[in-house]
Amino acid sequence: MELVPGSNNPGGYDPMISGASSLAANIITGGASSSAGASFSSSPKAPSRYENQKRRDWNTFCQYLRNHRPPLSLGMCSGAHVLEFLRYLDQFGKTKVHNQTCLFFGLPNPPDQCQCPLRQAWGSLDALIGRLRAAFEEHGGKPEVNPFGARAVRLYLREVRDFQAKARGVSYEKKRKRPKPKGTQQLPAPDAN
Repeated sequence: MELVPGSNNPGGYDPMISGASSLAANIITGGASSSAGASFSSSPKAPSRYENQKRRDWNTFCQYLRNHRPPLSLGMCSGAHVLEFLRYLDQFGKTKVHNQTCLFFGLPNPPDQCQCPLRQAWGSLDALIGRLRAAFEEHGGKPEVNPFGARAVRLYLREVRDFQAKARGVSYEKKRKRPKPKGTQQLPAPDAN
């Protein structure tokens, strides 16, 4: 199977032009897809919301590569290009991330407005990379050369998570599962000798 970038996106869009904010934001937010008008006929089952979002994400990334100067083929794409793409998407973010010099740095609910930038939330970027990683392999890419699984991408996501946690006063600690109780075994009663 050959890597085919965004082949089912006729006309596509240019994420480098000013009107791209809503389309690039669509890659992060999941878009507005409605299944209210779906009919229950003998046609094949419609793709899930996840599958639709993965397809849109893939098409957007492939369009980004085509608009890159110089244009890049998918086979030439590396983790560095994925990082460029993530930084490009930051301009369409909706999450306030305070700078270290901001008075509200580390406050989860700041009392006033500030001039700190809006960025993509870590959770959105993490989910995006997961979808693109899966899409790469579905389009014939080998897992060992998947640019979305590159070490640099994992480190970048970890840095974004840690910085946003500090800047927003939010913890992103993994929730640990409680160990399941081992049956309802009771200890034998002590002898009353």
